[in-house]
This record gives sequence, C-alpha cells and structure tokens, in this order.
Amino acid sequence: MTNAQRIRKAVIPAAGLGTRFLPATKAMPKEMLPVVDKPAIQYVVQEAVDAGLEDVLMITGRNKRALEDHFDRVPNIERLLEQKGDEERLEAVQHATDLGEIHYVRQGDPKGLGHAVLRAKTHVGNEAFAVLLGDDLIDERDELLSTMLRVQEQTGGSVVALIEVEPSKISAYGVVEMDPIDGEDFVRVHRLVEKPPADEAPSNLAVIGRYVLHPRVFEVLENTAPGRGNEIQLTDALQTLATAEGEGSGVYGVVFTGRRYDTGDKLSYLKAIVTLGCENDELGPDLRGWLKEYVAEQGD
Repeated sequence: MTNAQRIRKAVIPAAGLGTRFLPATKAMPKEMLPVVDKPAIQYVVQEAVDAGLEDVLMITGRNKRALEDHFDRVPNIERLLEQKGDEERLEAVQHATDLGEIHYVRQGDPKGLGHAVLRAKTHVGNEAFAVLLGDDLIDERDELLSTMLRVQEQTGGSVVALIEVEPSKISAYGVVEMDPIDGEDFVRVHRLVEKPPADEAPSNLAVIGRYVLHPRVFEVLENTAPGRGNEIQLTDALQTLATAEGEGSGVYGVVFTGRRYDTGDKLSYLKAIVTLGCENDELGPDLRGWLKEYVAEQGD
C-alpha cells in the first residue's frame, strides 16, 4: 500500500480573518479571493486530492459560510448552464463539488494554528494526516506533498516543508536548525523557532504551510501552553516532538525549491494571478502580449 493511500486525511485551517486584505475581506473569506478563475482555497483542496487525500476537513470560523457554499451543489446554476449548453462552465462548477469528501468544523476562538490543528483531533483520530495552509499555493507541476507523505511513511515522525528565505525576511517565518541525512533527500530537524530576529535565526530555512503530522501531535498540543502572540503555536508542539523519543517522535524537513505563491501577501497574490494567468490556455496569449506592451510603456 502506498503512503498516499495510507494517509487519507487532510486538514485545511481556514479560520483567519484576512486583515491584510481589508476591506476586500470585510464580507468575503480571504480563502475565496479569486486566483484567475478559481478561489485560492480550491487550488489547495485540489492539491490534497491529487496527492490521494480525498477526506478533507476545513477548520473554519465566523463569516466563512462561503467556503461551504463553494464546494456544495448549486442546482439552479447547473440547470441554467445545462439549458444553455455551456458544458465547459458546467463541468468547472461541478468539479469543485466533486473534488472529494469535505467536512467542516469551527475553531471558535482564534487561538493560533496549533489550536486549529487540535480541533481536527476527533475527525482525524489515530492516523497520520496532512495539514495544508490556505495561504500557500504550490504549483501543480512541482512535487511537494507526495514527497512529504513518503518521508512520513519512511520515518514515522512528522514532516515540514522548508524553503530558503533571505535573511531580511526570515523573521516572518518559523525557522529550523537541521542536519542533512546521508543518502536521503530530506533533513532531520532539531530545533524550531517561531519568527526569530534575523540575527538569532538558526538557519535560512523557513517552514511554509505544508505539514504531514503523526497523531501524537494532538497529545502534545493539548499540553502546549500559549506561546508567541498568546496563541498555541504548532511550532512549539513540533519542537517537543523533535526532541521526544518513542513512537511518533522526530521531525523531518523537505526542502522545496519549486514555485510557491503566498496569497496572504498582497504582492505575492498579484504575482500568482499574473503568473497563472499567463500560463492559462485561454487567457495566456493575450495577457502575455499586453504585459509586454505595458512594461515597454513604463520604460522600467
């Protein structure tokens, strides 16, 4: 049995308020902001499903009903498109509904990422599972999650995704101290520090929004005191697991060098739209042509 089959469940925390995008997110969940022709959250669910994780749990909060509506059936729209003979759009609308089995639970009080993951305990049970943050879009052509699933199966611990970050930006991330493992394409993580000052960061490798976790993390989170920002930090729980012994101990990292878009950042969000729009079969040719003209006009 492959690891993607063994690990069946994905957890997507989506309870954040999206304050960096106000006023656009005043009445719309940030996860529903469009990236070309689909909301950002659909790319994340698609990534999980493509890796074999068809049981998806979203951790939501207030004003997130649109997430449920998006992945639900819309008979009136489907009927209208069918009557018009618009098979292409009908298929696109139905695709979101048919992606997988999607469940929802509310976080309640926003007590941090660790608390959001802990809310998944009842649904996940005693199984390893993936966590995908909705702000991070991984290009579908770049392999990451399937590699992480394989590493979790191989090590029996928990796995984080890492990227190299410029020192000037490192304080925005959780950062790891690690050692390479001979003959392996992953590293052993010894220490994790949440948003350290640049001069105190243990490396330039930062944790991004993909995790594959051993269920032992739930027990650790239940006993993890609030940390930075008075929130229950997943980083703190992973630090405990990194130095623990026994089943489910150990934290490992997969260094990702592919294409990633941080849709929680305004500039990166715009880059995602432009990049994916340029690569879109329908829009790409005209958009690329217009961009060349626009850049030439700016003269910079």
